[in-house]
Amino acid sequence: MRLSALALCLAAAGAVLSAGLTGCTRGSTSKRPPVHLNPNMDDQPKAQAQEASAFFADGAAMRPPVEGTVARGSLVDDPGLATGRDTGGELVAASPLPVDQAALARGAERYAIYCSPCHGATGDGQSMLRERAGVNTANLLQERLRAAGDGYLFDVVTHGFGLMPSYAYQIPVRDRWAIVAHVRELQAAAPAPTPALAQPSTEEAP
Repeated sequence: MRLSALALCLAAAGAVLSAGLTGCTRGSTSKRPPVHLNPNMDDQPKAQAQEASAFFADGAAMRPPVEGTVARGSLVDDPGLATGRDTGGELVAASPLPVDQAALARGAERYAIYCSPCHGATGDGQSMLRERAGVNTANLLQERLRAAGDGYLFDVVTHGFGLMPSYAYQIPVRDRWAIVAHVRELQAAAPAPTPALAQPSTEEAP
């Protein structure tokens, strides 16, 4: 009985002492490093971007993708759709996608965002860029572009031309074809300009 009482007293004293020590150390500072119960989550062995490495023969820690690797969403299973060119490398004459009301609506929306600042809302080149910066931009209603195939317009949006940069990163493949469909809609709704007005200068983007 006495041993049980003594053990109980010792346990109570230990608890009081532990609580007291915890209260004394809480909020205090120390020059010693913190104790990490699972340090591998805080200090992992890894290579940083552009870091050198003696492990690989070329001395670089960053490794190139395995040959044949395709990024998710970038598989080209239809070259005509993805590049605007047929199996022979020629630009396709017509869009490989069906042109329905949904595609036209999407094309009009994307055109308003990416194309109208330079080519104007109706495609005539009378845009804010021309008005405020004096930069000549192509009239999309001109006969040369009316006669060009859909693949040519897609290729220009994809790779750029003249002062016009590539929009491949901003505009997905299907949206580019939708924009081409909208440009055809604009051309069909407006008469072709006279040759004097339609002739592009060397500074124009297509």
